[in-house]
Amino acid sequence: MNLFSRKYLWPAAFLPLVFAACKKDGHPGGGAAQIGTLTVENVLHSQPLVESGTFQGTGSPALILPGQTATIIFSAAKGEALSFATMYGWSNDLFFAPANPGIMAYDADGNPIEGDVSDQVKLWDNGTRINQKPGAAVTHPGTADSKNITAVDGQDAQGNTYLPASQLVKATMKYNGNSSFTLTLQNISGGTANETPLSPGVWSVSYIAGGQLLAPNPLYIKDQPTANGLTKIAEAGDNSQLWAYVQGITGIFTPLSPVLVVVYNGIDNPIFKLGENDRGQGLKDLAQRGVPDTLANYLKGLRGVKAVYNLAAANTRVLLPMINGQPGGKVSQSIKLESGDKLAIATMYGFSNDWFFATSVSVTDLMKNSDLSSTVQLYNDGTAIDQFPGAGLTQFNLAGTPLVENAPISLVPNPNTFTTLPSVSNIIKITLQ
Repeated sequence: MNLFSRKYLWPAAFLPLVFAACKKDGHPGGGAAQIGTLTVENVLHSQPLVESGTFQGTGSPALILPGQTATIIFSAAKGEALSFATMYGWSNDLFFAPANPGIMAYDADGNPIEGDVSDQVKLWDNGTRINQKPGAAVTHPGTADSKNITAVDGQDAQGNTYLPASQLVKATMKYNGNSSFTLTLQNISGGTANETPLSPGVWSVSYIAGGQLLAPNPLYIKDQPTANGLTKIAEAGDNSQLWAYVQGITGIFTPLSPVLVVVYNGIDNPIFKLGENDRGQGLKDLAQRGVPDTLANYLKGLRGVKAVYNLAAANTRVLLPMINGQPGGKVSQSIKLESGDKLAIATMYGFSNDWFFATSVSVTDLMKNSDLSSTVQLYNDGTAIDQFPGAGLTQFNLAGTPLVENAPISLVPNPNTFTTLPSVSNIIKITLQ
């Protein structure tokens, strides 16, 4: 059973913005003006989790014993939450986890939440074993059962009693700055009636898009059967299966902004130059907010620029990635090219602070290959401080205000400080037919 149910404010299928186009010999060039259809697509196979990982104790086996701690370092945007699961070791199939969607990283005003968040940690019954009296004498795995996941509020189904989870596990949140947090889990069960080790665990952070978390129930669903390897944690403290599942749904989710397309001749790339600072002509608006209008209007009056197009997807305007097997967003435009012309294209990596995809190709190159995807690169505009893509408090498209930076335009390294991205051609596809 897959717990991940994708629900969005945005539709998952799109009507392309198509302009009628004539074709001549398949490719432009050869001196005379020729017309082709330029198509830009978001081909990213998106994932719902922005970040995930494991945690454990320092010994062998790697249990978190009474008095010991484990830490989770994660990034989050406003509205995103941290979920985790770890076994109540001296039980048959109990586990600790926050209620879904997890521990929120920010309050309603966007302020980072810090301090003791232990009251958000709960104790759960996995429903796959009959509960014996908790303690070191519990027999593993015990008698099989087949029930749904339920909360343990003071007493389990067999009448065994438990202190509140917050009196067994202390959770403390610290804000590290730049949208990064550290959650410290301390086993404080020592000397209580419910003393227990904690097992190695799994944690995750879901993307938020259109105001909705893409994975609001990443590790379990209350009152539903357990799934995806959680039983291995709850019964045996083995986090390997759940970790494999979580890894499989962790990755990249990003829309692409409306696409700026420029035909020019006799001048250098009119949009930007690698190593120079943003020219203040509107690229910052595209790179930070996904709005190409200012730059498009400037370029329309620039000598050497022959045509400017601002392509937005139908209904959504942005080009969403592939979601749950549905095609990603796509836009098309009929363009005219002559010998000596060049084509510049730019669009924002939507869930970033100021990253943008761009390419500039000549008619000669277009004659050789109608698929331009290999010529596209990902750039950092240098006008906003970077944060984890898709988990940044100041990312404009996640309801933030970018923090000012003043650096030259540069290529985004991959892997970068935050994550490893798919190849550019697995995110954006550009063709001219």
